[in-house]
Amino acid sequence: MKGLELAKAYYEEYGRPMIREKFPDYEGRIAVGLAGEGSECFGYDDEISRDHDFEAGFCLWITEQDGEAIGFPLFRAYGKLPDEYMGIRKEKTSLFGGNRRGVMDISEFYSRMIGCPGVPESWEQWLAIPEYALAQAVNGQVFRDDLGEFSRIRNELVRGYPEDVRKKKIAARAALMAQAGQYNYSRCRRRGEYGAAALAAAEFAKAAISMVFLLNNRYTPYYKWMLRAMGELPVLGDLRPSMELLLAGGDDQSRRIEEICGRVVRELQRQGLTGGNWEYLEPHALAVTETIRDGAVRNLHLMEG
Repeated sequence: MKGLELAKAYYEEYGRPMIREKFPDYEGRIAVGLAGEGSECFGYDDEISRDHDFEAGFCLWITEQDGEAIGFPLFRAYGKLPDEYMGIRKEKTSLFGGNRRGVMDISEFYSRMIGCPGVPESWEQWLAIPEYALAQAVNGQVFRDDLGEFSRIRNELVRGYPEDVRKKKIAARAALMAQAGQYNYSRCRRRGEYGAAALAAAEFAKAAISMVFLLNNRYTPYYKWMLRAMGELPVLGDLRPSMELLLAGGDDQSRRIEEICGRVVRELQRQGLTGGNWEYLEPHALAVTETIRDGAVRNLHLMEG
């Protein structure tokens, strides 16, 4: 059984009755689900991933006001649920979000994930948040949220970046793909610096994977799940095998790099982000930058994003 399924089954069997019995006046105000750090929140857990931080349990998200009223009693009630479920231990929790399960203030959860208590309010905040952090904030499942406050923030984040921020990041990824892959990779190989060439290929691949997520208006997860998650995307997700072959190394991979860049250019054109036909990605980065409406965002350094 996957971690998300385990969490939902544990909630349905023990959590829901506990809330109904002990907190009937708040049953419709407590959001329940599983999201945040951990492969199980992405649905990627397996037998190997169960060697650490894998447990039975779920999250209970409440407002600050409700936390003042029932936070500690709810924390104690959650702690008294069975210590083991389907052979999986439930780890001990600390009060209000000191770990990955249990009672959490809604604003504290999002602050821990992305550094903001809710939806970022400025482009500066959006650009400062790591992509993997946003991916963690919107993964998993919400089992119940009658009040809707937790889901309101979550749904706003799921919509993706504001368009100017997305374009700025796309431009920065295009510039890095050009620099690391189309320019420096082959130069390093000609010098016989094969380790440097491998690093250039890795930088190119990371930028290209992020580019694919941005073209889908999705957030790139933590590095070990990048390729797997990319393969599930509707736009350019089929580039996953090419990325894996590139990262695996081997003979001169310049042709594969150019094939990936060609696919990206065609998608940039399809989305109306560039009108050029250049093979080199840097002019496309400049073209995308010119479509940014906000002057402050448009005038940032090309590689910033």
